[in-house]
Amino acid sequence: MTIIGCHGLVWTGTFDAAGIRHAVAATRQAGFDLIEFPLMDPAAFDVRAARAAIDEHGLEASGSLGLADATDISSEDPARVRAGEELLVRAVDVLAELGSRHLCGVVYSAMQKYQHPATPRGIENSRAVIERVAGRAAEAGITVSVEVTNRYESNVLNTARQARDFVRGLSPQVGVHLDTYHMNIEETDMVTPVLATADLLRYVHVGESHRG
Repeated sequence: MTIIGCHGLVWTGTFDAAGIRHAVAATRQAGFDLIEFPLMDPAAFDVRAARAAIDEHGLEASGSLGLADATDISSEDPARVRAGEELLVRAVDVLAELGSRHLCGVVYSAMQKYQHPATPRGIENSRAVIERVAGRAAEAGITVSVEVTNRYESNVLNTARQARDFVRGLSPQVGVHLDTYHMNIEETDMVTPVLATADLLRYVHVGESHRG
């Protein structure tokens, strides 16, 4: 069954209890099945308010985030990798409390413009963390999907083919997340990436080419 949702940032940029309630109510009023919550700071996210709101309106929830420089698991710095893993684990725990089935986004590197290419060691650090986080997520029935993003927002996964190679060999709980905005920048067309990841595709963002 296909679940069609809406990102909470469509409705508000503030995710305190009032912002959460507003976003959830607007998502239901617009006729969607699911709301995607931004979990940039999962420790500060009001889980109780979110659970009450989605239960009241009969919505499912997913969560997405992008890592920061200090939590970049594609780094060669053990402290950053450890901090990133802790953040991702907290995000999984939040989603488990919400009864969610999906964590997605730029969960494999910092969401920023890099001035240097990713290193083999950094990529392996990232894959190892994603594998461990996916194991914890699986216990709660949550799938982790890595979002393919443009070169200005990551230097690790910019094409569907790269995501397919990154995910290969990891747990079945790890999938691919495509986004038409990023595909418009990096891919030659909109069909090939879908076919290239068909057996791994778990989540899709659909938006205007200019993010409108």
